[in-house]
Amino acid sequence: MMATDTAGTDRGWAVVTGASSGIGAATARALAKEGYSVLACARRVDRLETLAAEAPGIEAWALDVTDQDSVDMLAEHLAGRRVTVLVANAGGAFDGAPIADADLDSWTRSYEVNVLGTVRTVKALLPRLRASQDGLIVVMSSTAGHGVYEGGGSYVAAKHAETSIAGTLRLELNGEPIRVCEIAPGMVRTDEFAVNRFGGDADRAASVYAGVAEPLVAHDVADAVAWVATRPSHVNIDRMVIRPVAQAAQHKVHRVLD
Repeated sequence: MMATDTAGTDRGWAVVTGASSGIGAATARALAKEGYSVLACARRVDRLETLAAEAPGIEAWALDVTDQDSVDMLAEHLAGRRVTVLVANAGGAFDGAPIADADLDSWTRSYEVNVLGTVRTVKALLPRLRASQDGLIVVMSSTAGHGVYEGGGSYVAAKHAETSIAGTLRLELNGEPIRVCEIAPGMVRTDEFAVNRFGGDADRAASVYAGVAEPLVAHDVADAVAWVATRPSHVNIDRMVIRPVAQAAQHKVHRVLD
């Protein structure tokens, strides 16, 4: 898809990866509402086009963060545009197996999407963020990046790596006009995350949220991203951990079951 430089405010362009559903789509909407011109990026262009048609200020762009050529095309397309925000949101969990039964293809996929996808995108768009003189990189991590749990091996490892990426970037970019924030959501109920993790097993996916009256939803996380993005330029939110009240820790969730 082709986007035109229609930035209508001084906020500039916000690039959101993984924007075809869930947190990414909600974040694109939230940033557009705050006055950003949003380039919503993902592989499923049909969903992006629906999103763009529903929300003024959003345009669609086909992107596969695991494909270097695709990321290079994104960077080329943005040449000459004032890019002020990158939300590196593309990611996911692709299995729930113990390490003893690890599917290494699943581990590779998790690393490619969550970790290398983030690195590719940040590296490609960093020149545009620098040129804006008011850049923000948001790395969408997870509370899985700060703890461990059974059956979470591939996802936990990938999210720990993303946490490290955010921290390292903050050190390496110190002194430059670029803020770096890690958003670490806990239990978020979206249409696809758990279903994808368990290979389409809807019942198993639903069991993750069983008895939890109010898990987070995508809008809760998107609202946090928009708040971070609209802080004054000298204010950096290093890390924001967001959990539902029912979740005190990764392994401690209050459930009301019949």
